[in-house]
Formats: sequence, C-alpha cells, structure tokens
Amino acid sequence: MHFLTTETVVSANEHGHAEPKGRYLALLSLSALGVVYGDIGTSVLYAVRESFHHTHGIEPTRDNVLGVLSLIFWALLLVISIKYAIFVLRADNRGEGGILALTSLVTPVGALRKNSRWVLIMLGLFGTALLYGDGMITPVISVLSAVEGLKVATPFFEPYIIPITIAILIALFAVQKYGTGGVGRIFGPVTLLWFVLIAVLGVANLVRDFSVLWSMNPLYGARFFLHNGWNGFLVLGSVFLVVTGGEALYADMGHFGRKPIRLAWYWVVLPALMLNYFGQGALLIHNPAAVDNPFYRMVPQWALYPVVVIATMAAVIASQALITGAFSLTMQAVQLGYMPRVQIEHTSSRERGQIYIPAINWVLMVSCIGLVLGFRDSTHVAAAYGVAVTTTMVVTTLLLFTVEREKWKWPRLASWSFTAVFLTIDFAFLGANIIKIPHGGWFPLVVGAIIFGLMTTWKTGRRILADRLGSSTLPVELFLSDVGANPPHRVRGTAVFMYGNPNGTPPALLHSLKHYQVLHQHTVFLAVVTEEVPHLQDGERVAVQELGHGFYRMTLRYGFMEEPDIPAALADVKVDGLDLSPGRTTYFLGRETLIPSSDPGMMKWREKLFALMSRNARPATAFFGLPPNRVVELGAQIRL
Repeated sequence: MHFLTTETVVSANEHGHAEPKGRYLALLSLSALGVVYGDIGTSVLYAVRESFHHTHGIEPTRDNVLGVLSLIFWALLLVISIKYAIFVLRADNRGEGGILALTSLVTPVGALRKNSRWVLIMLGLFGTALLYGDGMITPVISVLSAVEGLKVATPFFEPYIIPITIAILIALFAVQKYGTGGVGRIFGPVTLLWFVLIAVLGVANLVRDFSVLWSMNPLYGARFFLHNGWNGFLVLGSVFLVVTGGEALYADMGHFGRKPIRLAWYWVVLPALMLNYFGQGALLIHNPAAVDNPFYRMVPQWALYPVVVIATMAAVIASQALITGAFSLTMQAVQLGYMPRVQIEHTSSRERGQIYIPAINWVLMVSCIGLVLGFRDSTHVAAAYGVAVTTTMVVTTLLLFTVEREKWKWPRLASWSFTAVFLTIDFAFLGANIIKIPHGGWFPLVVGAIIFGLMTTWKTGRRILADRLGSSTLPVELFLSDVGANPPHRVRGTAVFMYGNPNGTPPALLHSLKHYQVLHQHTVFLAVVTEEVPHLQDGERVAVQELGHGFYRMTLRYGFMEEPDIPAALADVKVDGLDLSPGRTTYFLGRETLIPSSDPGMMKWREKLFALMSRNARPATAFFGLPPNRVVELGAQIRL
C-alpha cells in the first residue's frame, strides 16, 4: 500500500543522507501502524482462544496459560523483533521489500532456465504464490473474529454474523476501484486507537494477577512442551497466529523505510500486543470459562458494542493491507514476466503505488465470500490459516542465507548459525501447521500451487516463444547491409518497431517491408527491458544508438515496480534528426497466434494453457500506454 510514499527518503538513505526524523518520522510511523501492522494487530482476537481449542486437549490451567504466554512472547521476540525487524528488513532491493523483491535480489531476472539459481527462483515463486492464499484468508478470519463479538454481547446476533461479515467484505472490495488514498489517511489513527484500546484492556485484566509476567521466562514454554507432549507441540500451530503479519511487515518496507517500521513496532505494537496477551492470560487463570472468547470476555459489558465497532474497523484495515499487497505483488510479477499483462488502474494522480487491478480484486472477493460460507466461523478459518504463511517464512529464511553470504559478506559460521536457528523455529511452526491441511489448510496450498503453475507456465512459455522467434530472426547487421545495397522507398515519419531482442531485426518490420515495400524515413528498433531493481532513475531509463540509414536502436528500462509509459519516455528523448513527436510516430507490434505442437518445449496441456493466457492478456497497446490510433499490429503464427 502506498498511502504515504517515502521513496525519496529511502533513496537518500541508500546514498548516505539523513534518515527521517522529528515530526516526519512520527508521521511515517503512524502511517506504518495502519498499513503494516493491521494483520498482526488483530491476532489478539483469536490467537489465545485457538491455543486452547478443544482439538488440542489443552485445558486453561495456570501452568498451561503461562506456557502458552511464554510461547507467544518468545515467538514475537524471536520471529518479529529479531528476525524480521532487525535482519530481514536489511535485505532490501533498492528500498523495496517482499519475497518477490528478495528473489530478484538474489537471482537473475532471466528466463526460467536450469542454472545455478533455479532452486532459489522456484522457492521464491512458490512463496510468492502462497501469499495469494494468505490474501484470501486474512480478510475472512479478521472480519469474522471481529464481528463474532456481537454474539458475546447477545445471542440475538448469532444468526446474522455470516451475513454481516459478507456485507462488510463486499463493501470492502467494492470501494477498491475508488482508491484508498483518502481512507488511508485515517488508517494510522484508527489503528493507533486499536493498539491503545487493546493495551488498556490488557492492563485492566493484568492487574488481577501480575504473576503472568513470569511467562517471559522461556522455562515455562519448555515445561509446557514436557507436560503436554504432542498436544503441546500442536499448539504451536495456533501460537503461530500471533506472527502471521511478519511477511506483510517486510513487503511494505519500501513504502515507509526501515526506521519508521521498527519504531512503530518496538514502541507501540509489541508493548500493546504483549499487554493484551498477558491480560487474556490473567483472565483465563481466574476465569477458565472465558476460554470461548478471551478477548471479548475482557471487555466490560457496557463497552462491548464500541469495541466490536473498533475491532471491525481494525479488521477491515488489516484486510485492506493484504488486498493492496496482492495488487502490488501482481504488478511486480507482471513486470518481471511471471504473469500475463493485466489491467492496472492508477487510483491517484500523485502516488504511483496506489493501484487497482479489477481481475485480482473480484477473484479475492469471490474467494473470501466462499471461505465465509464454507468455514462458517473464525475457528474453522483458523484451522486453514498459517500453512501458507509459515511456508513463505521458511522460503524467506532460505533466500536470506544467500543475501548474508553474498551481499552482506557474513562469515560462513555466522550465516550458517543464523539460518539454522531460524529454520529450526520456522520448521517447528510448519510442522505444527501441517496437521491443519485436512481441516482446511489445503486451501492456501491449492491456491499457491495453481498460481505457481500459472507463473512458471507463463515464464517458460515466453522463453520458448522468444527462442522460436529468435531462431528465425535476421541479425540487424545483415538487414542494414541489405537495405544499404537495395534501398526501398522511404516515406515521411517515424516508425517504432517493438521487439524484445535488441540485437535482432523485429519480425514485424520484415512483415511490413514484405507487404508494403516501403520504410519510414526514421525507423526505431525498440526493446523494453525490466530490470531486477524496483525503480530506476531517469538517467538510467533510455539508451539510444544510431545504426545508419535512418535506423536507431533504442532500449527503455523500467524497474519491476514501475508501469511502462512508452510515449512519455520517448517524449524525453532528444536525438538530432530523430522526430518522435506523437503526430509523426507510428508504432508497429507483432501479434503472435500460438499453436500448441509436439515440438520440444512444454507438455501439451501447458502449451494450451499458455496460449489461453496469451489470448486473454491485456493488449500490449494498453499495457505500454500507446495511442491506439497510432498502432499497427502485424500477425504471425508460431508453433510452440
């Protein structure tokens, strides 16, 4: 989400300039509360309750309560406070974070070939694909958990919990097309109110029994495992719910920078969360019957309805962060060539990061409604939640090892030790979550597998298509030599032929010359390249080479967080004798009709899938911002 951009500040930091401070730092930290910590902040609604769910066979005795609190405290401390806030946030790709940016940082953005990094690419892509499943489950569990507070207030609302939840989700997805900038300005203050509220509720119950603070001693967690055995280990699957926002924290780093995110975590989020968890623990020690919903049982009867309203607002904010995160992730995948072109709408004239992708929005909405109707309550949703996130965390740790060795130059012992410690934690959480697969945990895995299949099919298909085109491409030198020896008739104006191979003659040019027997006075071979960095400076954007005979080779480069606008980029190109004015420039594109075949490449069903994706991809004219009345498309049939 890009409600408040800090790109200039992040860029300055990379060059050694001053970091944000004072009022600006406070404003960034406040905004980060709403965007970054909505997911992890609403975990207080269900994490403790699910830890004592009857399927685990763990009774809310004093020892068990202290054991669960100890696990929660150390999970937040080790996974979020140390792993993510200190180390993972350092692994930025020119200020941008997230698993796809991390994958691009440690692997080349070339074709999907079996090179030395193909395992890392596969891991990164699978972790990315799993986040879509997370994006479907998070809005459901957050909103359902908040609305379920109504039935704590009175049984009258119980039949209406599902309809109210669906109505809120429909409204949430319906407003996405209007942009989130205006709503975003209130996200920070509302989330701050939420954290103040949960801290106050926690303190109000903590005063009943300060002995719960002893749970910060890790021995209580160890005793919990010893006394409860296998059931105690399975509770880790519910304890993990308190750290599910770690990946969101990393993904939103580029919007605020490391310092505001860390400041908000250490000074507001962590203290508020722990006070609330300690308060729930104190309540359970003195009233074990409150285990059905310890969060809302902490609330005085007179305050239940206001708390439900604030909790619902916090849940909507948490959902919004995941929805816009899915938009941003999709844009990155499209730019890196892992997904076909889709319609991307910019909802702000000032903030380029505020985008809306209709196809993703409606798929998420239908999926969320289906999950609500299928699971019926937040407890059943929690049974499906965690498998995707913990798998992604394992992938992040593995990719981070490469960063430690190659980017940070850590000694072998330090990097191996760090990775071993956090992989042990990650695999412990993963092992406890695996048992959720038959109870709904299969859903995010299926979604991840489908997205992973689509991404790898698209990437591999584009490589095969490029190879097919490249095998019949005429080298530019030969073409220019032929033009010099047998000059065709030239007409006024400039023709821009787009082709991904900057060293070959665009097939569309050869088709045009074959049919029309003429060339424009000025002809540009244009290649658009996506680099492995999120953003490029203007001076890095364009490279032009004069080839003679009125021909020019031009390369436009974009970062994977940028949307191409070719006419705007060409308007800034100043080359003597080359007229790129809109009224005198015509764009020529190739449109390939793909024919599945038995030739070496992909399996037949994947070739058909790739052809289907190609037919439904957003037209290149719209994707590159080309004026439709200045575009000529020339078709060709290609056997895959």
